[in-house]
Amino acid sequence: MCAKVYSFAESVEVANSVGKHILKLQKSAIASSDSFKIALSGGSLGNVLKKALIDNTSIASEVQWDKWEVYFSDERLVPLDHPDSNYGLFNELVLKNLPSGTKHPSLHVIDESLLTGKDGQAAGADSDKDKQIAEAYAASLPQDAKFDLILLGCGPDGHTCSLFPGHKLLNERDQLIAYISDSPKLPPRRITFTFPVLERATAIAFVAEGAGKAAILKDIFGDESSKLPSKLVNDISGVEVSWFVDNSAVEGVRVITSKY
Repeated sequence: MCAKVYSFAESVEVANSVGKHILKLQKSAIASSDSFKIALSGGSLGNVLKKALIDNTSIASEVQWDKWEVYFSDERLVPLDHPDSNYGLFNELVLKNLPSGTKHPSLHVIDESLLTGKDGQAAGADSDKDKQIAEAYAASLPQDAKFDLILLGCGPDGHTCSLFPGHKLLNERDQLIAYISDSPKLPPRRITFTFPVLERATAIAFVAEGAGKAAILKDIFGDESSKLPSKLVNDISGVEVSWFVDNSAVEGVRVITSKY
């Protein structure tokens, strides 16, 4: 199944299309199971979700927050109110901006009581506790670890979740949630979805914006032999993979784009 690429001139158009995609999958999921199981990443995705789900009142009015089960595709091993927390970003940009009286989604976050060390750094950390955090998060996953939608970013090195180029976790098949202590992107200590979780999703959507992404997207879409993590996600069989990008991110990239 080939990934579909949706490209737009403006960032707000990217966000609105992401919002429409979320609503489509939400409708289908709630109709079949009365819940919408979604996993989020961090970085710039928080701003995209705010534009789509808060600022766009038309889309916002159709979000059934009380039916959402929200997970995080990777998380830094820091307190939930830490600036590096993916949950913290979503909370600040989206949850805190929900209209008064809105019933919040069910949130699945790391167990803060198991955190050791400081700021996700290796010094002073207890790796056994970190592994317990990963195990506890794995135990909280939906039945069969199946998500209706996993929203991802793509780093300038082609990483996604906390799965980095050439890292041993790309080959992890036994653990659904893995602990990583040597992330090349700070902070080094994190937990992350592995490919067995990504492979079970109904849909995966990447969001990538800016000219700085064009070089890596050329590799992802132009090199069939590439082993970049984001390219490996593109190649997952049986999962609907979509990319929502701005025009500058795909400038010079040999890929067919369309509007959502």
